[in-house]
Amino acid sequence: VQLQASGGGLVQPGGSLRLSCAASGRILSIHTLAWYRQAPGKQRELVAAATNHGTTNYADPVKGRFTISRDNAKSTVYLQMNSLKPEDTAVYYCNADISTGWESRSEYWGKGTQVTVSS
Repeated sequence: VQLQASGGGLVQPGGSLRLSCAASGRILSIHTLAWYRQAPGKQRELVAAATNHGTTNYADPVKGRFTISRDNAKSTVYLQMNSLKPEDTAVYYCNADISTGWESRSEYWGKGTQVTVSS
């Protein structure tokens, strides 16, 4: 299983970016899909998560500004980021809880994508 993330970049404060992460490989089912981020000198933290039952949750700093969504047919998760702030600057990682068989379930990480919010 591989997770391929894209969509990062440099944006001015108040701007928007949309991250995408597509899962590929031998996948039976995808459970929770999530985005994490890690700023320089800080621990990796959960940004948003979406379960396969339609439940979503967000970290307090991004509530009302970020929206996580998933396209199950494409095995893809998105993170729409609006009203970006300099403190959103970080490397963003996608995370997936995936079953590859009836008794095989693991957590997978994508390579990070850099988001820089600066004027």
